[in-house]
Amino acid sequence: MSAEATNPATPGPTTPSGPIPATAGSTGQRRRARPRLDLRRLGWAALLGTAARGRVPDAISHVAEAHRGHHPDADLELLRRAYVLAESSHRGQTRKSGEPYITHPLAVTLILAQLGAETTTLTASLLHDTVEDTDVTLDQVRTEFGEDVCYLVDGVTKLEKVDYGAAAEPETFRKMLVATGNDVRVMSIKLADRLHNMRTLGVMRPEKQARIAKVTRDVLIPLAERLGVQALKTELEDLVFAILHPEEYAEVEGLIAAKDASGSDPLADIAEEVRGVLREAGIAAEVLIRPRHFVSVHRVHRKLGGLRPADFGRLLVLVTEDADCYGVLGELHTCFTPVVAEFKDFIAVPKFNLYQSLHTAVARSDGEVAEVLIRTHRMHRVAEAGVVALRSPYEPPVEEQPVDGERADPTRPGWLSRLLEWQQAAPDPDTFWSTLREDLAQDREIAVFRPDGGTLGLPAGASCVDAAYAQYGEDAHACIGARVNGRLATLSTVLRDGDSVQLLMGQDPSSGPSREWLDHARTPAARIAIRRWLASHPTPAVSQPAPADPPPATVPAAAPRPVPAALRPAAANVVVDREGATVRLAGCCTPVPPDEVAGFAVRGGVVTVHRVSCSAVARMKGVGRPEVGVRWGDSAECRVTLIAESFGRPHLLADLTEAIALEGAAIISATVEPPSQQRVRHTYTLQLPDAAHLPGLMRAMRNVPGVYDVSRAQHRAAATS
Repeated sequence: MSAEATNPATPGPTTPSGPIPATAGSTGQRRRARPRLDLRRLGWAALLGTAARGRVPDAISHVAEAHRGHHPDADLELLRRAYVLAESSHRGQTRKSGEPYITHPLAVTLILAQLGAETTTLTASLLHDTVEDTDVTLDQVRTEFGEDVCYLVDGVTKLEKVDYGAAAEPETFRKMLVATGNDVRVMSIKLADRLHNMRTLGVMRPEKQARIAKVTRDVLIPLAERLGVQALKTELEDLVFAILHPEEYAEVEGLIAAKDASGSDPLADIAEEVRGVLREAGIAAEVLIRPRHFVSVHRVHRKLGGLRPADFGRLLVLVTEDADCYGVLGELHTCFTPVVAEFKDFIAVPKFNLYQSLHTAVARSDGEVAEVLIRTHRMHRVAEAGVVALRSPYEPPVEEQPVDGERADPTRPGWLSRLLEWQQAAPDPDTFWSTLREDLAQDREIAVFRPDGGTLGLPAGASCVDAAYAQYGEDAHACIGARVNGRLATLSTVLRDGDSVQLLMGQDPSSGPSREWLDHARTPAARIAIRRWLASHPTPAVSQPAPADPPPATVPAAAPRPVPAALRPAAANVVVDREGATVRLAGCCTPVPPDEVAGFAVRGGVVTVHRVSCSAVARMKGVGRPEVGVRWGDSAECRVTLIAESFGRPHLLADLTEAIALEGAAIISATVEPPSQQRVRHTYTLQLPDAAHLPGLMRAMRNVPGVYDVSRAQHRAAATS
C-alpha cells in the first residue's frame, strides 16, 4: 500500500524525540497566530465522527466545512461520491497502526481543504490511492468523475516495483513531475500525502524513517518551497529535522520550553505598541505574533549564537491594499529604530515562488529587536498555500495584474519548464535522481533578459554557458561568446539578476563545447548536453584550433609577402610643410586618409605623423616637440595596422586571411597572441591600394564567424627621439 505511516489518532506527530508542535512559542502566542494554517491532523474520532450534515457523510463533514470556508458555493456532491467510492474500495484495508486505511485519504484531503484547494483537487485526493491499492481502475475514475480527476489520480499513482525494480522511486517521481508540468495540482496532492505520512511515521523502522525523511528533505521540501506552499514546507522541515537530527531537535525543544517557562513575552508588548502606532496613523491593520517553527529557531540560534525572547517569533502585519504595506513600513521606521540591513522588498520584486511581503526589523529604545513581516491578506494566503491558494489555476483568469517574464504563469513556472526539459535527456534513472536533487538544491532564481526583450530564468550562480543552453538547447554547442549588458564576456561569466545577455553563435557546424564548459555549467540541462556531446566526440581539446592553423603564439602567422617597391613608401602620400624632411607614419596609431593628422619634428630631420586623437600627440606637445604642418596628398594608398578580436575556433586564421585578400589588401605582417579565456587577438599590418577600402575591409573581417571586433591599432607610443 502507498501509505508509509501509522497512528493518526494521537494528538501530535510521533517522532524519535516526542511530539512536534507546529510552531514555537507560548499557548497565548499560538492563539494570536491564527493566520498560520493549522495543518496538524485530527484524530480518527474526529475524521469518522457521527454528526450528520444532510447528504454529506459524517466522515467528510470536517472536509466539507473547511472547503466551504474557502469556497462557499462549492458543490459537495462530487466529494460525497468520491468518499463513497474510496471508503468502499479501501474497506478491510488497514494502516500499519491497525486503523482503517480510509483515514489516510481523509486526512490528506482535509489538509488540502484547509489550504483552500478547489473541489477537483479534493475529489482526486480522496481517490488518490484507489487505483494503486484497490481494484478501482483509471477508466472507472474517468467515467464517474471526469478527465481532470482521472489525470490527477494517475499523476500521483506510484509505478510498481515488480515492473521497475530499484528504479521505481525515481521513475515515479519523473512521471509525477511530467504530470505536474501539465497540472500543478498533481504535486499539491503529493505534498499533502507526504505530510500526513511524515506525521504518522513513528511505527516504521528507524532506517526506513531516515530513508523517507531524506527523500522528503532533498525532493519534496524544495518542491513545496518552489510552489510556494510554505504551510506544508515548514511542517515537513520540522518533521524531517526531528528524524534526521534528534539531538538538535531536542535542544531546540528545550530552548522553547525554557522560554515559555520564563513568562517573558517582549513580542506581545511590541505588538501592542505597533497596534497603537498604526491606529494613530489611521491604518487599518491586523498585528499578530507569528511563532517560528523548530527549524527556524535552530537557524536563528546558530546564526546569533544565542536567543533573546523576541527571537522566538516575528510580528505579522496584515493590511488590505498594497499601498498600506508601505504606509505601515513608514510608520514603523518613523516610530522605532529600523535595522537597515534586515529590510527586503519582496512586493516590488516577488520571489520566483510568488511570495510577496515586506521584511524589516525594528528596535525599541530598550534595545529589544523584533522582525516584522508586512503583507496584504491576499499575499498572506499565497505565502501560506502557494499555487493551492490560487483557486483552480485553470479557470478563466480574473482581472489581476500579471507578473512579467516567465513568472507570468504560476501554473507552469520557469524552473518547472526547465526541469521537464532536462529530465527528458537524463539517460538513466540514477542520473535523473541525482541530477534532480542537485537541481532542487538551488534555492534561488534570477531572470536575465534576451535582446528580443524576453527573459530567461536561471538558478543563482548560473553562467553564460547556462544561458546559452537555456535559450538554444543543443544548438548552444556552437556558442562562441556573449555580450553581457553590452560588453563582451566569456562564457564563464556568472550572471546576475536583471543582466542583459546576447549570445554569440558561431557558424562552424563542427564546433562544440570543451570540457572546461562543465566547470561553468550550473544547470542540469547544460551539463547533460555537454557531457553527451563530449561522449560522442572523444577527441581531446575540441575547442582548440585545428592542425591546419598554426598554434597561437606571438610569432608571424604567415610569412610576409614580398611587397612591390611601389607599395613600400607608405608615407609618400603625406605633404609636409618642411622642405627635405623625411616623413614617418606613427606605428602607434597608423594614420590613413582621411584621418585628421598632426606632425612633429624629431631627431634626424624626421617628421612623425600621428592621428590627432592619438595619446602621443598630447604627450609630445607637453614636452615641447616642434609641431609641423602635415596633410594628405593626392595618393590614396596607405598602410594600416588592424586588431581583430575573436573566439578560438578551427580554421579561423585561414578564414581571416582569405577575407583580407578578397578585399585587395596586402598582408605585410600578422601575429596571433596566445589565447586567453577562449579569446584570441590577431594583429595585421596591411597595405591598401586605396584608403577608401578601409571601412569595407574592416567590415569583411568582422563578418568572419568567430570575430567579434576589429579596430585600428592604438599602441602605446614610445618616447620619440
